[in-house]
Amino acid sequence: MTTLLPRPRRLGPGDVGRLGAHGMRTRPLRAILSALGIGIGIAAMVAVVSIPASSQQALREQLAALGTNLLTAAPGQTIMGNDASLPLTTVPMVARIGPVTGVSATGKVDATIRRTDRIDEAETSGVSVLAARNDLLKLLRGSIHRGRFLDGVTENFPTVVLGSVAATRLGVNQPGTQVWLGNRWFTVVGILNAMPLAQEIERAALVGWHTAETLGFDGHPSTVYVRAVDAQVESVRAVLGATINPAEPLEVKVSRPSDALKAQRLSETSFSALFLGLGGVALLVGGVGVANTMVISVLERRREIGLRRALGASKRQVRGQFLAESVLLSLLGGIVGVLVGVGVTAGYALTRDWPAVFPPIALLGGVGVAAVVGALAGAYPAMRAARLSPTEALA
Repeated sequence: MTTLLPRPRRLGPGDVGRLGAHGMRTRPLRAILSALGIGIGIAAMVAVVSIPASSQQALREQLAALGTNLLTAAPGQTIMGNDASLPLTTVPMVARIGPVTGVSATGKVDATIRRTDRIDEAETSGVSVLAARNDLLKLLRGSIHRGRFLDGVTENFPTVVLGSVAATRLGVNQPGTQVWLGNRWFTVVGILNAMPLAQEIERAALVGWHTAETLGFDGHPSTVYVRAVDAQVESVRAVLGATINPAEPLEVKVSRPSDALKAQRLSETSFSALFLGLGGVALLVGGVGVANTMVISVLERRREIGLRRALGASKRQVRGQFLAESVLLSLLGGIVGVLVGVGVTAGYALTRDWPAVFPPIALLGGVGVAAVVGALAGAYPAMRAARLSPTEALA
């Protein structure tokens, strides 16, 4: 009578998972160190993807608040290569363009501003003096940090409004402070907040248009700011030069500050590919570490493998055990890496006053990449363990 041997029992996913976790539990320090390399790579990748996404969201919100319908016009150069100038009638002429909803201007003043009259005239700290129209702040959608902006009263007196950078460079933090401008004292009546779409205003001291004329200002605007209907911005841009200077429209430089702001943000994130590459290198190193750990684990656990094979475990089951351990090890690193990447992104976004944005592809992809790395790293050790015969492993 022939005795039939029982068929090997198939291991379910839970069984394979418990067998894989057994090796991690028995060697926790090694498991943590192996997962650390994976975690660093995943954290770098999550941060590299999420930080630019947060920056782009902040840019979209900023442009939504400031408006992308702002155009600027400035004098270019003549055919002979000399500096051109904008006509005195620039502002009223631009205001006649149908889709234009607002227009204002500033003009360069040939004067210097210093904290006191004891400072050398050449020490201007990079602060320029500009004549400004009263409606400039409203048109640029700027805001006052302290004090107030120029109005119909203060523009006729020796008063000045400082941009955010200019105030810092001059060491002025409160309205009412006296500064030396054009060989006489001016009173600071206001300090502005940052103005990303008009960064030249941040580094300037603004005086009233009529007051600037007493400082030698000739009345010709140096920069014209134009707001237009959103759908007609490009149309206005096309006719702005000819409207300002019909005789020589090419002598007028027309630009869109929001484009420059986008380009600036693009340059800030130009190193993303580099950091993504560094994250990939860290991930590769982590994968090599996991593979090394699994190879050593196979060598150390030969008796365990031989005993399991002698008790009826198939090659497939042994292979699945070590492959599961490698994947679980990498998943541990991947989960930790995602959490660290989220923390780094949130912290960086907080310091820059950005909204923290976490693309799902970064979070889910981080865990998925970790699992793939674990499977690749554990493939060879798992096959090596499966090839061991019971007698060879127990010898």
